[in-house]
Amino acid sequence: MLSSAPGLSGRWERLEPRPRARMLRQVLHAGLRTSFHALGRFVAGHPVFFASAPVLLSILLGASFSRYRVEEDVESLLAPKHSLAKIEGNLVDSLFPVNRSKHALYSDLQTPGHYGRVIITSRKGSVLDPVHLETILKLHRLIYQMQVTVPASGPNSFNYSFSYLCLPDDKNVCIIDDIIRAMEEIQSARSSNRTVPILRYPITQLADGRQAYIGHQLGGVQGWGPGGAVRGQGTGRGEGVRSARALQLTYYLQARGGLMDRVASQWEKAFCAELQAFAALHPKLGLYPATSSSLRTDFQFSSVLARRPLLASLGACSVLAILCCSMRDCVRSKPWLGLLALLSITLSGLTAAGILNLTGTTYNSSYLGIPFVMLGHGLFGSFEMLSSWRRTREDQHVKERVASVFEDVMLRFSGSTMLHLLTLGLAASPLTNMEAVRLFCRTAALAVTISYVYMLSFYSSCLVFTGYLETGYRHGCFCRRVPKPDRLDSKPAWYRCLMYTRYQDETQTPNPPHGGDSHLLLGCVRRCYGDWITNTYVKPFVVLLYLVYISFGLMGFLQVTQGSDPSALVAMDTATVLYTRAQQRYFSSYSPVIGFYIYESAPYWNVSVQRDLLEYAKGFQRISWLEAYLNYLTDRNQSTSQPRENFTRTLRHSFLREPQFAHFTDDIIFAERGQGEEPEVAASRIFLVAKTTENKREEMSVLLDTLRRLSLTSRVRFLIFNPSFVYLDRYAAAVSSPLRHSLLAVLFLLGLSSLAVVEPLVSVWLGLTLLSVQFGVLGFMTLWGVELDCMSVLCLISALGHSADCSGPLLCGFASGRGDSRTRWVRVALERHGVPSLQTLICYSAALVPVGSVRSNLTRTLFRCLTLTAGCSALHTLAFLPTLLTFLPPSKTRGHGPEGEGQRQEVECVEMNDSTRVVDQITTV
Repeated sequence: MLSSAPGLSGRWERLEPRPRARMLRQVLHAGLRTSFHALGRFVAGHPVFFASAPVLLSILLGASFSRYRVEEDVESLLAPKHSLAKIEGNLVDSLFPVNRSKHALYSDLQTPGHYGRVIITSRKGSVLDPVHLETILKLHRLIYQMQVTVPASGPNSFNYSFSYLCLPDDKNVCIIDDIIRAMEEIQSARSSNRTVPILRYPITQLADGRQAYIGHQLGGVQGWGPGGAVRGQGTGRGEGVRSARALQLTYYLQARGGLMDRVASQWEKAFCAELQAFAALHPKLGLYPATSSSLRTDFQFSSVLARRPLLASLGACSVLAILCCSMRDCVRSKPWLGLLALLSITLSGLTAAGILNLTGTTYNSSYLGIPFVMLGHGLFGSFEMLSSWRRTREDQHVKERVASVFEDVMLRFSGSTMLHLLTLGLAASPLTNMEAVRLFCRTAALAVTISYVYMLSFYSSCLVFTGYLETGYRHGCFCRRVPKPDRLDSKPAWYRCLMYTRYQDETQTPNPPHGGDSHLLLGCVRRCYGDWITNTYVKPFVVLLYLVYISFGLMGFLQVTQGSDPSALVAMDTATVLYTRAQQRYFSSYSPVIGFYIYESAPYWNVSVQRDLLEYAKGFQRISWLEAYLNYLTDRNQSTSQPRENFTRTLRHSFLREPQFAHFTDDIIFAERGQGEEPEVAASRIFLVAKTTENKREEMSVLLDTLRRLSLTSRVRFLIFNPSFVYLDRYAAAVSSPLRHSLLAVLFLLGLSSLAVVEPLVSVWLGLTLLSVQFGVLGFMTLWGVELDCMSVLCLISALGHSADCSGPLLCGFASGRGDSRTRWVRVALERHGVPSLQTLICYSAALVPVGSVRSNLTRTLFRCLTLTAGCSALHTLAFLPTLLTFLPPSKTRGHGPEGEGQRQEVECVEMNDSTRVVDQITTV
């Protein structure tokens, strides 16, 4: 019976189990919209409070900048927080501390507290020429005698020289580089007309018979090979040096803590000043200094360089935001809302900074990207609210219009804010192994949260005030009441142009046309762009463009390289960059000195163990006590395979007491056994240097992994270490893991959000769009020369939220429509949500332009990644999605929505008495 009733069949079908999930989503969606409607009415009812409270709070928290502190430990920011290399470094420091190396310090072998380092290059000729040699030794004496006064004045002042601060040897004499001793020997031989001793490279022999590695102290070397000159760096063991283009000197200071740290810091500053003055007096030499504080200073210097460009960005963005909010109609125009949106973002940033200062958080230059995260999110929210305001009925009360705006916009804006917070929050969790990424995301999440609250309060109250200006028929810019048309006719032409409006005429007509056509961008999208992008003949070219986009993105994705070099994140033309360039040019033939540490007692007297250790060191340039000792035994016709007692006794009482081998005492740790027994070798170290090519850091990463795998299978327990390993060890995983976690979090959130979205395909489309944008940004930034480092990963994480801001409302607007063709709803979605995206893109791009002029590697990475993020998001929102949605799901078939074909629509007119006028409200039942 029920099935035969035509009026009941449609209702019965709607009660079947299949659409129940959709009905639940509709109920939840309607409940959220109703809640935001009530919130909008509440904010519109108390605009003064919601406008003043954020300002007062920002002023109070802004006073906390007296507690502003800058991060001092750059290594903890840029190196993976938890890595095997840091554990190995702690073990190495416990076994062989820097202060224990009494006879030789190897460049970059361990992490010293304070030091001064300089690369000296010759403009013409060799640094070993007599004139340059004399000048370099003169510079060495000046540095040796240089003094600093701490405190600068007062009765307690004291002069400190390098001889007081340096690391001393057993004779309480400052340890200096071996190349200085070799140069002094060469100068002494020349002055006394003796034969100049042969300087070999990369391992030479000093006058006392000791072998010294000078591969990192001489650069640009040309050697004498068999049959003539052999050009190239790295001429091999035993080959004489004919000329060298560069020389590197290092001066290590003791780190005793407290006062000595302050003295050492002052000495480093005086060291750089002395080199600068010396370079001015000797233009034939190029000097490139570096100290232990150079990386920290130059990393934070990016913030100093970016101050004025950031102010210029704010100014340019303000001008364009005002223009984007302006209209031809002087009453409907809202130019102040663009400026107030930026003011809301600025106040939220000031509040977030105050909270961070009060909680003791330190500042670092990676925070330069946070204002742009806030800017993109806040601008899009404000333009969406303004676009929704223009779609409300102008004859309604301001409270109702604001409530309608909240009901229309805030659900989508809250969803995108949650997506921002989820991606940033997960990247800020302890799962992130990169401290710079964790701190950035934690701070950005706080800033986005406060920006969202200020958008609900401060900016919404400003919208209320401008709404009252519009209702009062006042000028949108000057707030002056616009004269009636009969009075305007008697005014000058410029005054009539300034006061042009059709507001009163249109609101009094029964069916007023939409006033948005007087907005330039909306008119262009409505009349031109919407029809053009959905044209049948344009769609194939857009699809082809997307294929080209994917192809180039894939090309870049396959070439992604990791940027583990900290010098790539400092300001340009600084000491760190100049020093790094000189080092790469003249000292790139050999890797940093690698410490090969045998940290457990091993049977060194066993022939098989000796063979294994010699095999491990084969192919390296090396300084090995074991190899020297075995050669020592062979030269004396003694067997290298001896009992443990004989092997150790000869080592201690014969080999290490020879002057040329005495320096190996620092490389061996003896452990006492029982009384009367010979001690055993508890731990030892060997120094290895690998031959490298242009891809030095990649080769070091491969070498690190190879030797670690070897240590797992070797019968001798050993580890390798160099301070640069803390940046290389699992760097790719540490940098990329926050991005992977954020992507998974986004997909998970989109799956949950399908419960609150009437059309679940919106979540699918949004997820695919985010992946496509992320893939394109990653690929194109590689083609643009940006490596995958902590700064580029921060931009990629923030790109997820930015692309969701732009494309989410468009997808929701398209999916919510029923009854018309796909093309019709694509055009409607572009009118409603494409224009805010375009306005945000214009203002955001204008804000990025001044940042691109900052001479800093960090800001250059930031500019390129954010520019690609904005461009890829705009392409998807304004081109790819409008085209693909015209022939891909979700469906627009009638009968699937609340306004289906089988439903009857009734329209009734209800007379409503408003505080401003009596209007007819059209209500759909």
